[in-house]
Amino acid sequence: MEKQIQIPSQDGFIEGLYCQGANSQGAVITHPHPLYGGDMHNDVVAAVTEVYQKLGYSTLRFNFRGVGRSQGRYSEGFGEQNDVAAAVAYLTTKRVSTVTLAGYSFGAWVNACWVSNGGAVPHMVMVSPPVAFIPFKDLQPLDGLDLVVTGSQDNIAPASRIQQCLPDWNPNARFEIIKGADHFYGGCIGQLKAILTAR
Repeated sequence: MEKQIQIPSQDGFIEGLYCQGANSQGAVITHPHPLYGGDMHNDVVAAVTEVYQKLGYSTLRFNFRGVGRSQGRYSEGFGEQNDVAAAVAYLTTKRVSTVTLAGYSFGAWVNACWVSNGGAVPHMVMVSPPVAFIPFKDLQPLDGLDLVVTGSQDNIAPASRIQQCLPDWNPNARFEIIKGADHFYGGCIGQLKAILTAR
């Protein structure tokens, strides 16, 4: 069961939901754009979290600064990288030896920026990285990137644009396209869960 926590970050505390798992693996899950209603209760974020919990992972999803009860203000992805760092650091204090960083939409971009700027996790998952909405240029290779998922009808994370980015991100990452899914995965959450479970 998830419990509410507060994590110290650069500009105060961020709120999160933490669940202790059965094994030594953990997952931090980040949410879509705060200025468009994104938060840790988003349906896709909840689905990703559920998958990792069923796999026995400890999970931590949280609200970026300025969202919900998290302190601070929206920082165009810069301050949000510090929130990711704080969440990963928190999870490593909970008997977690291996962290997967999973992000949906804006969260996937923030995660990639944090890793590109020196953050380190052994595994990364991107769900609908918004390549048609936010520039992904100047990223360093994402060595831990294992999986990228998008929908065939996703105009914010179009498969063709992601395919062009993958050689720079990590040519060995698995790429899955869910037929008929748009950016919000309406009616396709089950397929998304199946792909994440199979990884």
